[in-house]
Amino acid sequence: MSANKGESRPALTPALTGAELGRWYWTLAELSALAREMGLSAGGGKTAVTARLAAALDGLPPEPAAPAAAAARRSGRQLAAPVDGATVIPPGQRCSQLLREFFVREIGPGFHFDAFMRDYVARGAGRTLAEAVAHWHATRARAAEPQEVGAQFEFNRFLRDWHATRPDGTRAEALAAWQAHRARPRD
Repeated sequence: MSANKGESRPALTPALTGAELGRWYWTLAELSALAREMGLSAGGGKTAVTARLAAALDGLPPEPAAPAAAAARRSGRQLAAPVDGATVIPPGQRCSQLLREFFVREIGPGFHFDAFMRDYVARGAGRTLAEAVAHWHATRARAAEPQEVGAQFEFNRFLRDWHATRPDGTRAEALAAWQAHRARPRD
């Protein structure tokens, strides 16, 4: 808990410093709105938008994006129907509705793009969709184990930790705890 009791979250404005921005929880929607207000790109994930805003608020140039990954996503040809097991995954392929339909047809209605499959598609250029189906089946045991929740999913991480220490807690209690948590500074 913060030593700064009674401190409340400031308004999200261009008057903040980058350090102050980083002390508080902000949603991606809030950060994107500020980025647009400041004439910055609002694209990318929460981490990228936060870094871009922090640099701009401190008067620093933005850090360059990872050009290879961004270029591959932009320029990559996406698969088009029809696809089958022999279809080769092109560079930059996204987890599209077309792929979801294929995997549901091949694997069944239990298919979903979990971290294992998202990573496989992202890094699977040159592999076939049949190999992706085999990967799905090969990773089910590991997928059933508790997985680390990515840092960008702060709400989900909070709920998992909260319920681990309060197994009988209700959803309403967890959400109230989340509201209190996000209203406090991180330091």
